[in-house]
Amino acid sequence: MDGMQIGVTVGGIAAIMFTAWFFFLSERRQVRVSAKDGMQRARIVVKGGYEPDRIVVEKGRPVHLDFYRDETSSCSDTVVFADFGINKPLPAFKTTAVEFTPDRTGEFTFTCGMNMLRGKLIVEEPK
Repeated sequence: MDGMQIGVTVGGIAAIMFTAWFFFLSERRQVRVSAKDGMQRARIVVKGGYEPDRIVVEKGRPVHLDFYRDETSSCSDTVVFADFGINKPLPAFKTTAVEFTPDRTGEFTFTCGMNMLRGKLIVEEPK
């Protein structure tokens, strides 16, 4: 191998390692939602992912999530909470409300329509 081949190989390995770290190992921001007027509310920005992508709520209390889609990528045009039967279109540059009441505790994934963008809803017992 000459110097150019070694450089390309090392660069490729570094890119793969960064991608794996970013999508699977990096710690994301978590938001614990507090109830105001009986409703648990959070705002999520959709732009190449969900921010925040980990939302903690309490079981049995209504949840109101405002998704603001700050892009036109076709991947992010829907949000799906499969465990709760929710499949909601997200128009670009608009805020879309998703409301439901979680009836069980656990960790539930929410995704885009293509299952590429992922977030986690963590439902805990009320305190």
